[in-house]
Amino acid sequence: MLHCSIFLCGAALMIIELTGSRILAPFLGTSLIVWTSLIGIILASLSLGAWWGGALADRYPHHRRLGQIVLAAAWATAGIGLSKTWVLEFLQGTGNLHTLAIVATIALFAPAAVLLGMVPPFAVRLCLDDPAHGGRTAGMLYAISTIGSIFGTFLAGFVLIAWVGSTSILFITAATLVVASWLAEPANRLLKGASLAAFGLAIIFCNHHDSLMAQRGFLDRDTPYNRVLVYTSKEEGTSRPTREMVTGPQGRQSAMYLDDPTELALPYTRFYRLAEYFQPEMRRMLVLGGGGFSFPKYGLAHYPDLQIDVVELDPGMTALARSHFGLTDHPRLRIIEADARTFLNQVEGRYDVILCDVFTSHYSIPFHLVTVEAVERMRAALNPGGVVLVNLLASPEGGSSRFYKAVYATFKTAFPAVRSYAVFDPTDLYQWQNLILAASADLPTAAARAADIASMLTHILPAPKGNIPPFTDEFAPVDRYLADFGLRTNH
Repeated sequence: MLHCSIFLCGAALMIIELTGSRILAPFLGTSLIVWTSLIGIILASLSLGAWWGGALADRYPHHRRLGQIVLAAAWATAGIGLSKTWVLEFLQGTGNLHTLAIVATIALFAPAAVLLGMVPPFAVRLCLDDPAHGGRTAGMLYAISTIGSIFGTFLAGFVLIAWVGSTSILFITAATLVVASWLAEPANRLLKGASLAAFGLAIIFCNHHDSLMAQRGFLDRDTPYNRVLVYTSKEEGTSRPTREMVTGPQGRQSAMYLDDPTELALPYTRFYRLAEYFQPEMRRMLVLGGGGFSFPKYGLAHYPDLQIDVVELDPGMTALARSHFGLTDHPRLRIIEADARTFLNQVEGRYDVILCDVFTSHYSIPFHLVTVEAVERMRAALNPGGVVLVNLLASPEGGSSRFYKAVYATFKTAFPAVRSYAVFDPTDLYQWQNLILAASADLPTAAARAADIASMLTHILPAPKGNIPPFTDEFAPVDRYLADFGLRTNH
């Protein structure tokens, strides 16, 4: 029975760690900094727990004490689910990303990790009847714990996160740890039974709460690759009703007018209409990153001869676009479920326009799509005279401009003509905002016929100053460039 308890504790640890990335994502993103903090703090907590557990086991080598430790770990796990939102809301915006990620991980995940780290050495002490076989006993128990962690990793990554909400996962894990506590020592049955009942009720409450929120237009969904929030709101200034999608800490990643699902609701998506200026005869468009499918829907409605291919890695995101953002099947729309870089490496056709909108939040940049090698693949996928339009968040100058300057330099390695446009204010070079980068073999300079596009062209920015080297697959310090300043708000 003790061996089963150790297995379950090992599984619980990895489920907590992987679920932790989803819990932190809406507030801190999913960057390398966040993952490093999560892994590092949990490893440190396990080390502390191993030392503490070994010392405690020598003083109180009783199954009852081990059962108490595992039960405490169950309540610490449930505590994550109960406190995560207010802890992260309290911490958000109080420091730089490195500090926030470390402090948030310590506050939420360290207690459970310390307690679970105490289990293996405590179990070794309880099973150590013959010192002559101490190494074998320790090796076997740690192997069981590790196998449990492997099982928990695949269970969380392949099943739980894709099908169950993060909060419910935590309460399910807490209930599992109650069972592990009982397996370690059947004593305190009343307390353990009450704990199991409490966590079961919490799971039922979470599911009921999610159902009520969904009826009110708010969804909190874990997809295979993202934690996605969907809610209804009103556009500032016009009060038009909108439905919005959030996948990171910088506000809206996609939005739709409820009274006109094909109209472009977010300002940066309207700048993608520059494609009709740069390529007025466009016939084929590649969109990297589907999200709420804002521009593909607009393109199908307004460009009758345009064939659009959309590459979206996350099938859960596409499902939400279908159910909540008006996406429907169309003979001129092809949706490819793949990583954008993998698709670019294998694509055989050519396009007139490529829209790159894969940056789900400012702190979740897929570095492999902003390197020289990736840009070369984009150039190879374009017809002669084709154009790439990229949306990114930065300021043209100042402390938050290094990422933008590096991306600009990267595209200059493959495209002779590169321009950038400020979506909101081209006069304030230090304002953090959406920037649209256009790259081609040759960009036109003639006046635009449409007044709104002519207005967009007046938002052109001067070429960036400085000598920031381009990103490469070998060296792309994206996270370091993005961590130069605190969290901002997306538009």
